[in-house]
Amino acid sequence: MPDTIYETPGNPVPQDAVAGMLAMPDGRRLRYAHFRARARPLRGTVVLLQGRNECIEKYYETIADLSARGFGVATFDLRGQGGSDRLLADVERGHVGDFLHYATDIDPFFRHIVLPDCRGPYYVLAHSTGALAALLAAPLLANRVERMVLSAPLLGLPEGRLAPRNAARVAGLMHAFGLGSAYLDGGPREREPTPFADNVLTSDPARYARNLSIYRWYPELALGGVTATWVRAAFRATALVNDPDFAASLRIPVLIVAAGAEQVVDPAAAERFGRRLRVGGVVTVDGARHELMQEADIYREQFLAAFDAFVPGSAA
Repeated sequence: MPDTIYETPGNPVPQDAVAGMLAMPDGRRLRYAHFRARARPLRGTVVLLQGRNECIEKYYETIADLSARGFGVATFDLRGQGGSDRLLADVERGHVGDFLHYATDIDPFFRHIVLPDCRGPYYVLAHSTGALAALLAAPLLANRVERMVLSAPLLGLPEGRLAPRNAARVAGLMHAFGLGSAYLDGGPREREPTPFADNVLTSDPARYARNLSIYRWYPELALGGVTATWVRAAFRATALVNDPDFAASLRIPVLIVAAGAEQVVDPAAAERFGRRLRVGGVVTVDGARHELMQEADIYREQFLAAFDAFVPGSAA
């Protein structure tokens, strides 16, 4: 088993894992892993991009599902989280200067890990913050990636969370006055996690407990809240992709899968974006919460069915 990815009770490392650290052009290192397909025929590789405050270990079940469909999987922890290099001295602060940094990290990951070591054709499966990064990277990926499936993409924040109309202004002012590394949403990592009954991520108690266990065993993989600069960067990135011309210009077919009981990102923004796509569209899993790949089987199976219907060969 590689020494840079971990397992916990009930969450074993998938077979045939290769893991390591990859240096970006600015010197920051990303923790990555890739996994071979177990089923035949071989159908290519899915590049899996995570959401905020997630890590490779959280996706072992999904990696196994894809492997059983004949797909290899390549993934990495976004810069500043999981096992990748952190960006501030206080390693618990969720921080990035610009979401384009997330997006531009995808290109060297492709060049140095995916293209040499992983079989084509290539597809992207991305969640939340990772889905926004995938959209920002789409112009660079157009000649490499066949299709993208975006789970609950971060395209806006719902009213009542960070008060979107004011948060962008506050974040911008804090950043301008040198307070960008201060927390704006949340604070230090909670030592007592949110009880299952109060969580907004999944309706599946077993998967919720499994994911909490990862951070209990390996707290160094977890983050606290986000900084003002992270919030500023998120608003700037969502403004860019929500320009009406952006979706229409995409050359990669895109399927958006939204969660019907969403409370973390704005599902209406996903619906609007999906309607602008020239190739692709949007489907909503009614009743599902934000983390569609970590949801109860009744919702998770609908998400996987949407993936199978959209990605060539998946359901064959």
